[in-house]
Amino acid sequence: MGIQGNHLPAGKSTAVNYKDRCQKLWFFSGRQKQLCSLNENVMHAVGHGARLAIEECQYQFNMLRWNCSTFSDSDSIFGAVTTIKSRETAFIHAITSAGVAYSITRACTKGDLTDCNCDTRKRGKKPRKQWQWGGCSEDIHFGEKFSRDFVDSHEPADTAQGMMNLHNNEAGRRIIRSRMQRVCKCHGMSGSCSVRVCWRKLPSFRQVGDALSARFEGASSVKLVEKKKKNVKKLRAATKGLKQPNNTELVYLEESPDYCEKNETLGILGTHGRICNR
Repeated sequence: MGIQGNHLPAGKSTAVNYKDRCQKLWFFSGRQKQLCSLNENVMHAVGHGARLAIEECQYQFNMLRWNCSTFSDSDSIFGAVTTIKSRETAFIHAITSAGVAYSITRACTKGDLTDCNCDTRKRGKKPRKQWQWGGCSEDIHFGEKFSRDFVDSHEPADTAQGMMNLHNNEAGRRIIRSRMQRVCKCHGMSGSCSVRVCWRKLPSFRQVGDALSARFEGASSVKLVEKKKKNVKKLRAATKGLKQPNNTELVYLEESPDYCEKNETLGILGTHGRICNR
């Protein structure tokens, strides 16, 4: 994943200093360092997206045994728990990927980025006579594309965990797209609303978090299947006869550990002194 929300470049700096700081971010992949060096404003949006994801994760898991704890001195902001191929790791990847796509899209709408603006293309069903597409739709496709380029670049596509993480990254992004909202404004004489001009806007990030939380509950256990003759690796349902998960569902390879007991190696704080639903 390679995102440490609290350690991304922040504050004003010269172009040379900023690029130098990007290269020193040890938790970034080579591609992430390249993207970081291109535009300081983009990285501010990425940092905001990472923090958005952390806050939403902690809200959704507040009353559960694992409460989305974060660590400032770890290779991953979420600690070594992300080395377990569990449904919690699946959620972390989905919400982080979604957070970056969401924040980049919103930054485009606000005019904070130079490489994008609003989306003027017509989306969805053909409008009825009473309304028409117009205005400035939020360009989720640009946000998705950047998130895919930035977040996914950290994952090997030929390993079981890499494939799991890439699947969940994409699921997080698609949750946003599927919940884009149509907003309309009336035009006409004396408030007659003879014509409505409509555009698309992002849902609240809480809606994204709620949807991913539901996907977490129904996450699918998968296994790596390799067809040696065709040299193809795929994730398939671990239990024979179950339907294959689609691209908006979360998947995991390993069962979750018992989060009740403290495990410093994995960054599990335990539940001592907390009240949990389960």
